[in-house]
Amino acid sequence: MDTNDPVIFMETPRLILRQWTIADQEPFIQLNMDKEVMEFFPSTKTREETLVQIERIVNNIDNHGYGFFAVERKDNREFIGFTGLTHPGFESYFTPCVEIGWRLSQANWNQGFATEAARACLEFGFEKLDLKEIYSFTAVQNKRSEQVMIKTGMMKLGLFDHPALKEGDALRQHVLYKIER
Repeated sequence: MDTNDPVIFMETPRLILRQWTIADQEPFIQLNMDKEVMEFFPSTKTREETLVQIERIVNNIDNHGYGFFAVERKDNREFIGFTGLTHPGFESYFTPCVEIGWRLSQANWNQGFATEAARACLEFGFEKLDLKEIYSFTAVQNKRSEQVMIKTGMMKLGLFDHPALKEGDALRQHVLYKIER
C-alpha cells in the first residue's frame, strides 16, 4: 500500500477509483463500524478485521489487476468507500463468477456515487478485462443496493440462499442480478 500517487484505475466525472493508501485505513475502519452502513451484513467489523480486509483487497488488486477499488471524490479528495470487481468466496449455482460490489459512507449515499462508480467498473470489466458477464447480489432487504443494480442495467435472475449464512438468518436470502456484455 502506497501513500504517494496511488495507481488510478479509472475516473468518472466526479470520482477516482484507485489502489488503496494508508490514508484510507481510518475512514474505512469508521465506515465498517457504522451500524447503518453494515445493516445488511452479519456484523460490523472491528479495526483489526478491517485492516485485514484492506490487506486482502490490496493483494487481490495487485494479483489480478482488479478488485474492490478505493473510491475518492474529485471535489474534496475524500475517500468514500469502495466499488469494484472480485470473485465471491463461496460456492453456489452461479459461481465461479466475477461479482461487482460497493460500500460507501453514509454521508455519500443518495448522490449517485455508487451508480456512477459501478457503471465505470462494469465498463472496465467488459472492455479492459474482456468479461462476458458480471453478477451482483445482496440481502433481499437491501433495497438501496438493489436500486444500484437496476440503475446500472443489471437484470434480476431471482433469489438464492447465501451459503455463508446459517439457515434462519434474516439476511440469508439474497437477490441475484447479472449483466452481460
